Amino acid sequence: MLRKIRIALAAFFFIGITLLFMGIGHNWWGWMAKLQFLPSALALNLVVVAIILLACFLFGRVYCSTICPMGVFQDIVIWLRRTIGKWQRNRGVRKLQRMKEQGLKPGPEAKNLIKHFEYKYIPEHAWVRYGFLVLSLVSLFVSGQMLIALVAPYSAYGRIVRSIVGLANGSVAVPLLITGLVTLVFIGCCAWFWGREYCNTICPVGTTLSLVSRFALFRPVIDTTKCTQCGRCERGCKSSCIDYKTGHIDYSRCVGCFDCMERCKEKGLKYRFVGFGKGIPGQARNDDNGARNDGGVKLANDEKTAANDTGRRAFIATTALVGTALAAKAQHAQGGLADVTPKEAPLRGTRLVPPGAESVKSFYDHCTACQLCVSACPNGVLRPSTDFEHFLQPQMGYENGYCRPECHACSDVCPAGAIRPLKPGQKQTIAIGLAHVNLELCFAANGTASCGNCAHHCPSGAIRMVDLEGARFKVPTVSEAQCIGCGACEFLCPSRAISAITVRGNSVHHTNA
Repeated sequence: MLRKIRIALAAFFFIGITLLFMGIGHNWWGWMAKLQFLPSALALNLVVVAIILLACFLFGRVYCSTICPMGVFQDIVIWLRRTIGKWQRNRGVRKLQRMKEQGLKPGPEAKNLIKHFEYKYIPEHAWVRYGFLVLSLVSLFVSGQMLIALVAPYSAYGRIVRSIVGLANGSVAVPLLITGLVTLVFIGCCAWFWGREYCNTICPVGTTLSLVSRFALFRPVIDTTKCTQCGRCERGCKSSCIDYKTGHIDYSRCVGCFDCMERCKEKGLKYRFVGFGKGIPGQARNDDNGARNDGGVKLANDEKTAANDTGRRAFIATTALVGTALAAKAQHAQGGLADVTPKEAPLRGTRLVPPGAESVKSFYDHCTACQLCVSACPNGVLRPSTDFEHFLQPQMGYENGYCRPECHACSDVCPAGAIRPLKPGQKQTIAIGLAHVNLELCFAANGTASCGNCAHHCPSGAIRMVDLEGARFKVPTVSEAQCIGCGACEFLCPSRAISAITVRGNSVHHTNA
């Protein structure tokens, strides 16, 4: 029953978040993005972080097998691997039966016909796990977001979906396509051959939650009165965290999938309350000579006790580092696309970042490059960056559309606090940039035609057409006190390939009076 509930919840969250990244149903599924651990931590959404940590302390790492889309994606790959392996084994069994019926004696190679994919217990790769976690935290501390964008599970899954969607409609940027497909192949192969190895070795979220889950109050426990040491639980554990010979379960790597309980025919595994003490009544215990005793916790020997002590020290040290890093870091209208010939992006002295970001630094310090705002933007303004410093993090451009003052799509869906929610009407007063006129390109200034397109379409009334000595037609001038940098003037300017009026970003956003 627990496994079925877990699968139902996982399917619900996986479908919803996938649709989000496809740009479908942001009003229905947007809340799911804000339940992701790393974006919530970056946004200092302490309520969500506390709920996830509390759930982890109570029930183990069920977050990784239900809410995390990358975790569910790996489970799907593992299910496919098991299904194909089972089909191959059944085919091998039928072939051996036919050989026996024909009086043929199977050779030594016959074992390969019925061999099927199974897991086995693998000790924790502690240095790799905590090494990646420390590197991730340091990168947050020094604003090196590229590592987070590459290894964080939510961002990695968003990159995969956006690359596939973009490939289907022909709109994907080459760097995003390459990175997304490489991520898909890498994590897919990890899941195919080694189960949840990515979650328990590379993923910084999985390692962070493991520091809490090792002390979970509810855990799968081996019942020594029923366990026959058949090994089915170990062979089916995709986290490779069950050692049936000693009765040891590594709860820091257990993701709460309940597959082991489903596979145990003797009901020798139970998900139960174990309390706050070290002992887990009913779980197997081995002496040094391998003999099995009943009635005690499996802390098999001094090495396991030392491992627990090391885990507690790692928990204290890493929690302090997480707290320091996070402290240092410390919706609804639709737009449209105008059907015009695409333009080239002009050189901007300062990057443009969306209203709600507050500043360029704050935006890139919090952004995890999950691509959710890119998928939500109805006007084609946001797209992945290709430069090394902000690789795959969103950048703004007005070649395909402009940032409509009434649209709050990106700020409504951002789960990491990079784009903070805006109140109705607030966006119309936030200046993210300032428009500048290049009279050499302006049709009105060089006497080509009487234009005024920028002034006619400026939503804030910041552009006026004025007389210029020697000019045949009136030319545009920009009021710095009124311009909000929305880009309507740049997008709608008829000058090609570079607009005669372009927007330069403000490093720190301010509010116009």
